[in-house]
Amino acid sequence: MLHYYIGRQPIYDSKLNVIGYELLYRPQDTHTAGTLDGDGDTATSQVLYNSFIEIGLSELVGKHKAFVNLTRNFILNHALIPPVNEQLVLEVLEDIEVDEEVVSSIRTLKENGYVIALDDFIYQEKMLPLIRLADIIKIDILAISRAELGEYVASLRPFQVKLLAEKVETHEEFEACKQLGFDYYQGFFLSRPKTLKGRRIPVNHMNTLQMLAKLQAPDIAIIELEKIISQDITLSYRLLRYINSAAFSLRNKIESIHHAIVFLGLSEIKNWASMMALVNVDDKPSELFVTALIRAKMCELFANYSGAGNQGMAFMSGLFSSLDAIMDSPMEELLASIPVATEISEALLAQEGIYADILQLILAYERGQWNEIQCPEAHRLALPDIYREAVKWASDAEQLLTA
Repeated sequence: MLHYYIGRQPIYDSKLNVIGYELLYRPQDTHTAGTLDGDGDTATSQVLYNSFIEIGLSELVGKHKAFVNLTRNFILNHALIPPVNEQLVLEVLEDIEVDEEVVSSIRTLKENGYVIALDDFIYQEKMLPLIRLADIIKIDILAISRAELGEYVASLRPFQVKLLAEKVETHEEFEACKQLGFDYYQGFFLSRPKTLKGRRIPVNHMNTLQMLAKLQAPDIAIIELEKIISQDITLSYRLLRYINSAAFSLRNKIESIHHAIVFLGLSEIKNWASMMALVNVDDKPSELFVTALIRAKMCELFANYSGAGNQGMAFMSGLFSSLDAIMDSPMEELLASIPVATEISEALLAQEGIYADILQLILAYERGQWNEIQCPEAHRLALPDIYREAVKWASDAEQLLTA
């Protein structure tokens, strides 16, 4: 039986709205972070099978576009490709030999209504026929110099094509690509803070930090927690709405914060209220919170499956791992103002302890760094299901928390 990893990486527009996800696939016995060892056809077939049949496209990407890599065999054999779908984007891999057979086949796909993207584009004269057929061209900004990047953009502007900057790692690179006129962006830049030395934390962020500090106080009593949550009308409303949602399928409606605390328990309510407080930060792209929610849920589920550590603390370690990016401040400063458990602080600041181990494993999965996933084989095999459950949970939670 073939076991696999499947993941996704978001693609943004210039306003940092998600327009789609590139779907990632690797067999679990392949420990290479890049392309498969000569078996790209397996990767493509498994992505298509799992996305359209086994899992379902809506669970993986919602209503967004799904970018899927195609090998030469798939380009030449259209029967292997799902029917035209407004969400599906076919990516032509950079290592495919561009000959008349490939150009003709891609032209047919284009005429049949498929959206065509060129992956890891490097300009060569022989690429001109594909440039004319492409809807999207993806450029690896780390593969060429900044001057060459500008030349690429200028040379491609006459064509009716959207330009996508790949491997954008910092906000400075994002701003530079925006200035050049790119339409879409892909990379880990949202997961990093836009930290400026000497910058003061904005008032709305400070309010969130104060709320988190109260919620995370280790000796907080039920009556005090009830008072803190009840004083925030929005927080109270969203918490009660979540608990009374289909996620819990309760027979009797929970009417009060006190009842909610008794039902879920002190620790669980603290985690949920902290999560809702973070989601309320109103000047950040929604995908940053979705990423934080997926990460937190994966940590919790993995802790439960492996029997390692406390599920609630694993959840908070995952959630707070995005705190610096959400607040645009160094993690050391933020945690100095929030009384988080020592184990969580050690995981986030010193990368030490069981929660650091869990978090590093989840981060490797999130980023598609499959070769860095170090855990027992049984745990490794469970990761795809954990990821799928976390994606669905985060999507449902985000809708409840932000509506």
